[in-house]
Amino acid sequence: MVFRVLELFSGIGGMHYAFKYAQLDGEIIAALDVNTVANAVYAHNYGSNLVKTRNIQSLSVKEVTKLQANMLLMSPPCQPHTRQGLQRDTEDKRSDALTHLCGLIPQCQDLQYILMENVKGFESSQARNQFIESLERSGFHWREFILTPTQFNVPNTRYRYYCIARKGADFPFAGDKIWEEMPGAIAQNQALSQIAEIVEENVSADFLVPDDVLTKRVLVMDIIHPTQSRSMCFTKGYTHYTEGTGSAYTPLSEDESHRIFELVKEIDTSNKDAPKSEKILQQRLDLLHQVKLRYFTPREVARLMSFPEDFEFPPETTNRQKYRLLGNSINVKVVGELIKLLTIK
Repeated sequence: MVFRVLELFSGIGGMHYAFKYAQLDGEIIAALDVNTVANAVYAHNYGSNLVKTRNIQSLSVKEVTKLQANMLLMSPPCQPHTRQGLQRDTEDKRSDALTHLCGLIPQCQDLQYILMENVKGFESSQARNQFIESLERSGFHWREFILTPTQFNVPNTRYRYYCIARKGADFPFAGDKIWEEMPGAIAQNQALSQIAEIVEENVSADFLVPDDVLTKRVLVMDIIHPTQSRSMCFTKGYTHYTEGTGSAYTPLSEDESHRIFELVKEIDTSNKDAPKSEKILQQRLDLLHQVKLRYFTPREVARLMSFPEDFEFPPETTNRQKYRLLGNSINVKVVGELIKLLTIK
């Protein structure tokens, strides 16, 4: 089969890169998203003829039929289901697009394959139940997963919900559970990649953690060293918020940075009952500067999300926009492997 792929909520093109990663015979025939900044990034990498700024709720059966799409790849808004959000589920207006698609899918007879990604937590939502009902009504076989890139030799934790669905032959693995590993996966003997492998050289001082953050928040930051094989999930709030939005990087070894932080703690302990003088505060800051702590660059975050080296942002995209767009995107390798699984005989 030659795949004609419709990419919805296309963002910066993560699903497009995942389809290329899977090396299947076919093409993306259209990509739709409402975010004009994301669409500019998509167009920069794939040309402006593919991506359209469109509200998904305006998509009709007639349009999908005219496109002759037989595969649907999508990553609907996750905000209705996130831990940080209000978790209003289908009552959140941002769920309206998925609700619309659940009504559309049974009427699109050409659709044979579907992959959907969302946040961990979606699996227990009303939106999930609505989606599964739509698949069953349409004659799809379906399987659900919660996976993270560390299972694919990528040193980044990013647990996400995935659903793959297809018509015709059922999948050759059980469907009575949510899979938390790839079916048939053998325990990997291959070590995870080290962070040093994705780090850029000669990074600008603009990415150093600012002094006010170093002074007040450094002890709650997740700090990664070159030989480590892990990093936190990067969210759209990275660099804007300190805690829980992603890791920071130091070129020092764990032993070296530990020694410096112990000296900082000594200063904090010995002066805890009295206001710190300017001299002591400066001593503390001078020590922290020795850690050379910086944020991961957008290119490094893109690497941790398995985007290829030829992926680029347009020159006008700000770093803040880059982090937001990457935080809302997908891990290309994980989705690429799932596309392979979706289409396996």
